[in-house]
Amino acid sequence: MDQVAAAGQAVDFSVIALFARASITVQIVMVILVLASFWAWAIIIQKFITFAAARRDADRFDRDFWSGEPLDDLFDRIGDSPRTSPERIFAAGMGEWQRSQTHDGRMIAGTSARVDRAMNVAIGRESDRLTRGLSFLATVGSTAPFIGLFGTVWGIKNSFEEIAISQNTSLAVVAPGIAEALVATALGLLAAIPAVIFYNKLSGDADRITGNYETFADEFSTILSRQLGEE
Repeated sequence: MDQVAAAGQAVDFSVIALFARASITVQIVMVILVLASFWAWAIIIQKFITFAAARRDADRFDRDFWSGEPLDDLFDRIGDSPRTSPERIFAAGMGEWQRSQTHDGRMIAGTSARVDRAMNVAIGRESDRLTRGLSFLATVGSTAPFIGLFGTVWGIKNSFEEIAISQNTSLAVVAPGIAEALVATALGLLAAIPAVIFYNKLSGDADRITGNYETFADEFSTILSRQLGEE
């Protein structure tokens, strides 16, 4: 009994040691999961920064849009290279509005529908920018536990093979192999849980920001339609 305990105490159960003793297949699984976790966290941090900037840009543009400045002057000030998402959506609608005017100042038929389509296309592009990378979080959240489980199953298989070869079923012999295998499942959960949590949170944030863009487009379209009615 004392020999078994001494053997168990001599085994290094640190994560690095468990990784070093694992088979090449389990090591590949662990590396994939660690890389996926780092990539997922990079996307999460980048999205928080992007969404915070998008909210600031929207607030600043709303102040400019509702300041009473003529829309033509605001459009000229933005220029041909709008920098933010609200500016690009506004520029898309305003540009279509100006292109729909004839030389005598009259509007071409169907102007309102074309303006709406132009802004919807711009909103779609901005929505794609907001949600870019979120599909990776969903993929990690759904597949990482199974990848980790595969590593665990493979590691346990190797442990039983070693037991059969050595003809020794003592805990000191079995425990290291089982521990190495379980690390793969732990890494899978470590990658999947934050990915799922932040995918749901960031998807909701992206939907709210896109909804604000759509609300602005509706308000802008109403203003232009009212001006068409006055003409």
